[in-house]
Amino acid sequence: MPEPSAAGGPGGSESRPSASAADAIPIPSATATPRDRLEAVLYELRRVVVGQDELLDRILVALLARGHVLLEGVPGLAKTLTLETVAKVAGGRFSRIQFTPDLVPSDVVGGQVLDRDGEFSTRLGPVFANFVLADEINRAPAKVQSALLEVMAEGHASIAGETHPVDRPFFVLATQNPIESEGVYALPEAQLDRFIFKLVVGYPTAADEQEIVRRMASDPPEPRRLLDPAQLTELQQKADEVFVDHRVRSYAVQLVTATRDPAEAGLPDLAPYLELGGSPRASLSLIRGARALAVMRGRSYVLPEDVASLFHDALRHRVVLSYEALAADVEPDQVLDRIVAAIAQPKVEIGGSRAAG
Repeated sequence: MPEPSAAGGPGGSESRPSASAADAIPIPSATATPRDRLEAVLYELRRVVVGQDELLDRILVALLARGHVLLEGVPGLAKTLTLETVAKVAGGRFSRIQFTPDLVPSDVVGGQVLDRDGEFSTRLGPVFANFVLADEINRAPAKVQSALLEVMAEGHASIAGETHPVDRPFFVLATQNPIESEGVYALPEAQLDRFIFKLVVGYPTAADEQEIVRRMASDPPEPRRLLDPAQLTELQQKADEVFVDHRVRSYAVQLVTATRDPAEAGLPDLAPYLELGGSPRASLSLIRGARALAVMRGRSYVLPEDVASLFHDALRHRVVLSYEALAADVEPDQVLDRIVAAIAQPKVEIGGSRAAG
């Protein structure tokens, strides 16, 4: 999905650094602007993770928006390395949970254990960390999936009648393998809705793969710590303060409601392909993500292009296609392409200048 570029912004096409450029990036000072801090973080992430620039951008957007990400891709595409690197750069605690069919909820959230004195004590599970990688989440049964998703939604877990809050900031990256069909438990639509984005990661280009081999074969780069949890929380608060014009909000709602009633948006031919559209949670995800993207691009206000660039990531796991669409090999992104192209971006005047989509 092409993304509108923002001149000079971390999410734009002008901020794709080479490894040598990233090595020269200094650690941002305490007085640095949010954009400068985030730009340095992106440079540092790209110094370690090669060929996944858009993935890193979107993970950082979700992190600032206090959301969680579902990542779909075949094995070997640096999914574990990506989140581990984010945790090191952001200064948070990282844990990895390998989901398997024999996992039980206590393996995720923890439980009561009997110590040598014959008394029970609470042992917290691996979900109590700042950055949690839920690897191959669709390999575990529904009870285990629900235990993780409940912590994601509520921000705490109850063990033996006691409530234990998770660390802040708290971010979950769940992965699933699209080529596996045996021994997997597909996530229900209601649980998919808990993720702010679903990202699809593909193979790197030949040039990127050569660079991966060059860097990793000898002495893999070690990421530097550029933030701490308190600074990351401060950046999340900056995203909360970003101004959203009512026309931009209306545009986001129009996009989402078009997935529920495409005929109302002038696309009656899409109606047979859509079983269910995005819920109001999708509209909230678009606005929260657009606020975070505006901070990354150095703005204190959201533009319609911010919403449009996140539309596919926020909706591809929320729309349910009909059997007719599956029979015709129609993909969710194809439907979303039609919708975002059909609904015109509003013209919004902010600060005396007109920003048109």
